[in-house]
Amino acid sequence: MFPHPWAAFFLFICLCMMYPCTALGDIYRYIDADGVVHFTNTPTDEGYTLYLKEKRVGRVQTRTRRFKAGPDVYDNIILNAARAFGVDHALIKAVIHAESGFNPRAVSSKGARGLMQIMPRNNAALNISNPFDPSQNIMGGTRYLKRMLNRYNERLALALAAYNAGPSAVDKYKNIPPYKETQTYVQRVMSLYSRYKSS
Repeated sequence: MFPHPWAAFFLFICLCMMYPCTALGDIYRYIDADGVVHFTNTPTDEGYTLYLKEKRVGRVQTRTRRFKAGPDVYDNIILNAARAFGVDHALIKAVIHAESGFNPRAVSSKGARGLMQIMPRNNAALNISNPFDPSQNIMGGTRYLKRMLNRYNERLALALAAYNAGPSAVDKYKNIPPYKETQTYVQRVMSLYSRYKSS
């Protein structure tokens, strides 16, 4: 025996209330610092952008996803680095967010390590003996970020491009290099920086 039609309708309404349709069939895309493209229908990071929107029937509206700030466990180290090198703590946090998602054990496919993704060849110049140590990594990464800011006269976009692609690439093009990875990286860090400054 089939249930009454109203019972099925009531069950549907309950399910909708329990599982809000923020992204029923939408596809989101994110390009990480290594240029790897990730797709998902359940974005968990601010860096994802809408790639394919599902056609909806009726007046269902998409909710705006909230900015999810990184953890505050490293805030004291970040503040110390900010004071030591004269770099805005919100910028440091934005770079960490974009580089490693606050994973101190992160290792990229190119070999960059730790929270601020330091390449092994730069460890000695940045006074880093253990790139997986949060304090060493953040202090070293901020030291390098400050060098890039100085090199490009505080032009943030160029400094970030150099942090990602290397200063030789920025010098070659005298601008943000025409690399999709670097352009996406600069946009992402700038967006995160703005959010951390206002949070």
